[in-house]
Order: sequence, then C-alpha cells, then structure tokens
Amino acid sequence: QVQLVESGGGLVQAGGSLRLSCAASGRTFSSGAMGWFRQAPGKEREFVAAITWSGGSTYYADSVKGRFTISRDAAKNTVYLQMNSLKPEDTAVYYCAAKTIGGSYLIANGGSYNYWGQGTHVTVSS
Repeated sequence: QVQLVESGGGLVQAGGSLRLSCAASGRTFSSGAMGWFRQAPGKEREFVAAITWSGGSTYYADSVKGRFTISRDAAKNTVYLQMNSLKPEDTAVYYCAAKTIGGSYLIANGGSYNYWGQGTHVTVSS
C-alpha cells in the first residue's frame, strides 16, 4: 500500500522560506509524477508544482514560478518543495500526490493523481 507523508510545514513570516518534504513508501516510483497541491480556507484545491520521476521535468503554477522549486531524490523516494519569498496568500494546507500512469499528461489536474498525503499546514504571516 502506497503511503505519502508530508512534513516541513509551519508558521513563517512573509518573505521567509520553508521546505516541504514528501516521503513515499510502499512502492518505488520510476514513472509517473509527483505533485504538490494546496487548499486555502474557503478555496478550492489548486495545483502548485509537479515533477516527473523519469527525466525530472518540472511544472509550476504561475503564482509560484520563480519562488518555489520542486525536486526529487529517487534514492530516498522523496520529493521536496522549496518555498522562498513566501507571501500571506501562500497560506494553505499543502498536499503531496503521486500519479503512477500517464507521465506528464494532465499533470496539473488533481484528478489524475491516485495517491495523496494527509497534508501539512503552511501559514505565512504578514
């Protein structure tokens, strides 16, 4: 059974940084992709970033381009999200997700992911 466990969330001031981690267990990911999504209070879940396991291609939402960086460590089956220059509007629960088929197809669509973590809270104070 696949498990995704996020960590690294917390409270940070605007302009600060956080690094989220997502450790995957239960299988080795060699294809497909890993993504980060977020959901702010009262808002719908939105795509943040994704990375393919094969090739390491990265994708970002326009709202985080230039500030967030997604990376992976295949040996550790772990994906990271480095978040810099954080803004209050980045406040949300951040979810890690895995899609095991389709490669980068619909990579920004949460419906194409078949495994999800429990989420980690990120709060950015102004």
